[in-house]
Amino acid sequence: MNVKEVVPFLTVASMQRSLAFYVDGLGFEVEQKWRPEGQIRWCMLRLGGARLMLQEGQTQANNENVMCLMCDDALTLYREFLARSVEVQEPYVGNRMWVSSVTDPDGNRLDFESLTDVPEETRLSEID
Repeated sequence: MNVKEVVPFLTVASMQRSLAFYVDGLGFEVEQKWRPEGQIRWCMLRLGGARLMLQEGQTQANNENVMCLMCDDALTLYREFLARSVEVQEPYVGNRMWVSSVTDPDGNRLDFESLTDVPEETRLSEID
């Protein structure tokens, strides 16, 4: 198979605000960028094995994008995000996976998910 991964492409209202969220908050690294007139207008970001593309432009209201980023340990990421002062929802178990969700400045939801044997609908606070 030639297809190896899904790389979501998000339109963002402010590249500067989005880079602060994704890079400083969530720990993504800028892998590639397009800088017409010296300002980043498009970039490819990487966090572990996940990649995202961001492009500055007009966003559509009420059009929430949700992306599931499969990872080894969503709970560790949850704790890392809290330590970086990122607003993150309390993890819960859904579809046999821990789900830890954040929302970026443009309303796009990112669900960081990892497999677990913990019962469905369990919240982290119930076992931590």
